[in-house]
Amino acid sequence: MIKGIMAAFLLAAVALSTAHAEEQIIHLGWLSVAKEAPETVPFVDRPFVTNDGLDGLKLAVADNNSTGKFLKQSFVLHAVTDVDDQRLAAVVHDFAQKNVRLIVADLPPALLLKAVDLPDAKAMLFFNAGSQDDELRRSACRTNLLHTIPNRSMLTDALGQYLLRKSWKHWLVVTGSDDNDKAYLTALSRTAKRFGATIVDIRPWTFTRDSRHVAGQEASSITQDAHYDVLIAADEADVFGDLLSYATWEPRPVAGTQGLVAAGWHHAWDLWGAEQLQNRFRAQSNRSMSERDFAAWEAARAVGEAAIRSRSADPQKLIQTLKSAEFNFAAYKGRTLSFRSWDGQLRQPIALAWARSVVSVAPEDGFMHPETDLDTLGFDKGEFKCASK
Repeated sequence: MIKGIMAAFLLAAVALSTAHAEEQIIHLGWLSVAKEAPETVPFVDRPFVTNDGLDGLKLAVADNNSTGKFLKQSFVLHAVTDVDDQRLAAVVHDFAQKNVRLIVADLPPALLLKAVDLPDAKAMLFFNAGSQDDELRRSACRTNLLHTIPNRSMLTDALGQYLLRKSWKHWLVVTGSDDNDKAYLTALSRTAKRFGATIVDIRPWTFTRDSRHVAGQEASSITQDAHYDVLIAADEADVFGDLLSYATWEPRPVAGTQGLVAAGWHHAWDLWGAEQLQNRFRAQSNRSMSERDFAAWEAARAVGEAAIRSRSADPQKLIQTLKSAEFNFAAYKGRTLSFRSWDGQLRQPIALAWARSVVSVAPEDGFMHPETDLDTLGFDKGEFKCASK
């Protein structure tokens, strides 16, 4: 009762102090490429979402406007969903003219780097909410680029911690030929070395779609002569990973890009009050919240928190607040989240989940770090020197 009265008093005091203040308008941008439906596996329903990411950003803008009204702060979204290499410079210049200097992006790595390196972008701050590319946090990192979506090495470290906690230390990997599959394999190899696991073998998936009716035989053949604890799929292209479960020669669990997966967000995540966020998103978008939706939501909520703390709509003050060592914010993950100074990556817990359930949350118990166990996921400060621009 007393706490409720005090909270009401504080809100009234804030409202009174801002009653005569001018409205502060914070402009947020969104950049993404036109999305095309991928090739679908026959007889399997895989709904194609065109507003993946943008819908999460829209929800966060609504959240920011709900809380910001007490400080006379309003958030305006400027979305461009069909940017390409030819239009990029003009779009970013138009953002600059409209004072849009905080931009959430779901772009391929090369296009994202081109955007943040444009002359108009030097006074901007970009949030990468789409690309999990490791090199964007290493050799290609930028001082005006933060990352809310986890990178591959964060995800493979989270998976590796769980597998080691289960004493599944010997991994057989089946990988596709896609470049992203190879990048996932590179991250997985780093994780194995970091935590002392053994990749007993790496076997390519060469099966074609033309004869998928006997794909189970291929999974059995690939695993027949191997001795391992868990089969790991490196299949970001989503071609064969779902065919591995229950088809191995010996009874073994499947993990990686399919089976038990590591993700920054999951539709079954209901911990720490997240169920209400999931419900609000479903009510808005009539679907489940994806990992990209949540990454975009995190970016906008970080800006909202920075606006509250700085009591300002000035982009440079917001950027200064966001990049300060003291900045953190809450995001339904049971921990306050913050950006790493060395690579711009958002520290955050990672879900280990399958289709219907969250099995565990990394970092796992027992994985220690001198500052925060969240830095046991992904690139730690001493692992490399960021030659940022």
